[in-house]
Amino acid sequence: MNQTEEGHEIDIDFHKIGKIADKCRDVIPVAIQNIDTGEVILVAYTNEKAFKKAIDTRSLVLWSTSRNELWEKGKTSGETFTLIEVYVNCEQNSFLYKVRPKREGICHTKNAKGKPRNCYYRRVDFDTFKLQNMDP
Repeated sequence: MNQTEEGHEIDIDFHKIGKIADKCRDVIPVAIQNIDTGEVILVAYTNEKAFKKAIDTRSLVLWSTSRNELWEKGKTSGETFTLIEVYVNCEQNSFLYKVRPKREGICHTKNAKGKPRNCYYRRVDFDTFKLQNMDP
């Protein structure tokens, strides 16, 4: 079991933004929201190239900060998303993408039924400071 993805212990990477800045200077965050449910399903990054491709194709295209390359969501998994709306924040330094899934979830992790989850499937228990899996 991968503790980071499936465990109950909190081990937050508070250095993530610094690591990204070292590798991928020209990116901004993008929150991904399911337009039908209102659920935030992912927070990722985009750059100008990925943003333009997302607009042109009306599909979820991001910038992979770990691979430092264009990330066409679902290209290998089949879990693709139609880009419905794009919002920009007041400072024009982040986006909100409203998407519609063509199949199921967005995360590379799967629940016990073998279905892809949304990325926010664990909740912090305020009393125990442990993670609770809401989609086991």
